[in-house]
Amino acid sequence: MRAERVGARESGMAQSEQAGSVVAVSRDGQHRFSKDVVDEILLVAGLGVEGDAHAGVTVQHLSRVARDPAQPNLRQVHLIHAELFDEVGERGYEVAPGQLGENVTTRGVDLLRLPADTLLHLGEEAVVRVTGLRNPCQQINGFEPGLLKEVLGHSQDGEVERKGGVMSVVVTGGVLRAGDPIRVELPAGETVALQPV
Repeated sequence: MRAERVGARESGMAQSEQAGSVVAVSRDGQHRFSKDVVDEILLVAGLGVEGDAHAGVTVQHLSRVARDPAQPNLRQVHLIHAELFDEVGERGYEVAPGQLGENVTTRGVDLLRLPADTLLHLGEEAVVRVTGLRNPCQQINGFEPGLLKEVLGHSQDGEVERKGGVMSVVVTGGVLRAGDPIRVELPAGETVALQPV
């Protein structure tokens, strides 16, 4: 079951190792579904991506603001693996970086299998802490009819599979550009599978 602990680590944090790279970075100052690819973004500790509509200490996603505007923002930076674009491309969908609303498009990191509280070292300085899975919604079908079923499905054992990337908060700020390396630092001790946030 996804909510169960998914493994254990020996004492201390796992060694940080290069696992992949940044394909593209995106931001948008408006609450739109897709974000514009840009040359670089600035991650700001405790806030998110400078100039992005979803940056803030408290929740910025409009549906969540309507429910409780004081809740903490666990969705400051959205990351999606480019391998998802390859997968849906085989089924006839054309998706490019930023189009599903992510800030950072990655390659070479199995984002969906990371445990909660994994630290991702992005580029030379920035560090984000993974808080949970993106919960794909009906807006994806508004972007490309039928795409939702490709990013929100069921595994062979009947469990819901959410493939829309992961959410994170900024621990250490820094500039991030396409081509920058990504290093993964797993949390110490028992690890817990990601849940939607």
